[in-house]
Amino acid sequence: MNTGSNEPGEVAVASDETRTDETQGERELGSRAPEFIKARRMLHLSWQVGIFIVGLAVVVAGIIMLPLPGPGWVVIFGGMAIWATEFVWAQLVLRWTKRKVTEAAQRALDPKVRRRNIILTSIGLVIVGVLVGIYVWKFGIVMPWKIKDQ
Repeated sequence: MNTGSNEPGEVAVASDETRTDETQGERELGSRAPEFIKARRMLHLSWQVGIFIVGLAVVVAGIIMLPLPGPGWVVIFGGMAIWATEFVWAQLVLRWTKRKVTEAAQRALDPKVRRRNIILTSIGLVIVGVLVGIYVWKFGIVMPWKIKDQ
């Protein structure tokens, strides 16, 4: 067995390129600003302020889109992705969100869960159909543009 050491008593150390299964495919945490920006403290600070303001504008637009027509959650996660280019806390939140979405997708593909969801959807559609049928039987079908002025 090759331990990476030829001398007795030496300890082999894994290089940074070796990653565990848990972190494989994930980027390291920290700023992704260009090196010339990171080299100057004031420039890096103004870069972070700019990224924060742009991300905040995108997140606020997403929050506004939640009750209004538009892809609210997609825009919010886009704003989080903008923040994640610079801030570690946003990177951690984005990783957690990706992990939870992946877990939910895997659960949704489970045959038992799919069968349950199909049954519940069918029952819901039958209930809605019965309620619509009762309403039409009781009140009839009157189009809004044919209602006589009262």
